[in-house]
Amino acid sequence: MGMTMTQKILAAHAGLDHVEAGQLIEANLDLVLGNDITSPVAIHEMDKMTAKKVFDRDKIALVMDHFVPNKDIKSAEHCKCVREFACRHEITNFFDVGEMGIEHALVPEKGLAVAGDAIIGADSHTCTYGALGAFSTGVGSTDMAAGMVTGKAWFKVPSAIRFRLVGKPGKWVSGKDVILHIIGKIGVDGALYKSMEFVGEGISNLSMDDRFTIANMAIEAGGKNGIFPVDDRAIAYMKEHSVRPWKTYEADPDAVYDEEYTIDLSALEPTVSFPHLPENTKTISEITQDVPVDQAVIGSCTNGRISDLRIAAEILKGRKVKKGLRCIVIPATQAIYLEAMEEGLLKTFIEAGAVVSTPTCGPCLGGYMGILAENERCISTTNRNFVGRMGHVKSEVYLASPAVAAASAVTGKISAPDELGL
Repeated sequence: MGMTMTQKILAAHAGLDHVEAGQLIEANLDLVLGNDITSPVAIHEMDKMTAKKVFDRDKIALVMDHFVPNKDIKSAEHCKCVREFACRHEITNFFDVGEMGIEHALVPEKGLAVAGDAIIGADSHTCTYGALGAFSTGVGSTDMAAGMVTGKAWFKVPSAIRFRLVGKPGKWVSGKDVILHIIGKIGVDGALYKSMEFVGEGISNLSMDDRFTIANMAIEAGGKNGIFPVDDRAIAYMKEHSVRPWKTYEADPDAVYDEEYTIDLSALEPTVSFPHLPENTKTISEITQDVPVDQAVIGSCTNGRISDLRIAAEILKGRKVKKGLRCIVIPATQAIYLEAMEEGLLKTFIEAGAVVSTPTCGPCLGGYMGILAENERCISTTNRNFVGRMGHVKSEVYLASPAVAAASAVTGKISAPDELGL
């Protein structure tokens, strides 16, 4: 019986020739990741252990991103805890104010994740790095603590679902629309503890930013991880960002999949996820009644990359955010922020009536920089729209692409760019 891409990576990191779905293994790790919310818990768990040293200071990344710059005393104490730990253990990859970014944009940008890696992170969207052909998955803070000490983690080898992507998406259709379509099709538990393996000639029509977005939201379908094959575009990205060697793994021809789906990218429309689950999707043409919104957020680990900001700026340029609506733009890293500034994108946002924040997760998890009041609605490029996700339990979050979020900021209701004549 053949192995999937994910199974081959896990087998290699467990020192085994072959693994099968359901098998329990212990795998060596290439990176252990934490942020300002999850790392303090892991650090306190590590304090309880007899081992007091990290396994490799170069293979741990600590990124201050959720409530940074600190929004209150509690968040400041969390960051202080992590800062002191990083100093004590001489952690190479510690990213604080001025250097930080949203972790799942920053890690690949800094070249810390490459093809063939096995990565765990105490954040559910760690699955982002599958876009580069790595196995990466979210874990709890206790597992993060064990990983920092031992450099290993236990896994149950996942079975897989194969998604064959064909065709070329239309102008305003992006990776966000692809993954929202898939989640709408299979549901939020459709890939529960399974590897979501994306293949097919349509991948060549997806940018790396599109792939990062798709892999990022694998967890929203219940996936253990999402993973793409390594092609020329992925190799070019790794050559630009990393000095680390990488290894590519291809699924065997006789690899077993629980299910297979074919997704025609050319048939997709801009897609919106209605409250209160990512699976509650509608295409823009299926929205037959006006849905007014009070706020638009463009950013997050899902859609805060430079291509996302360029799309939003293209739509907002020469236009104004609707009076009474708040539009918040958050570049995902300092490098993206700088690039957007140099390209004049920030000027476009500000002239349109939007505000631009320093890199932070902020409003995505209801942290700060855009909390919703009772009965308010937000169109957001983030990844979750659970009850109370961005504020009041009676507020609503609608998930969409940067193109739809920007167009909606202009019209004041959920809209596609076509409605602006674009």
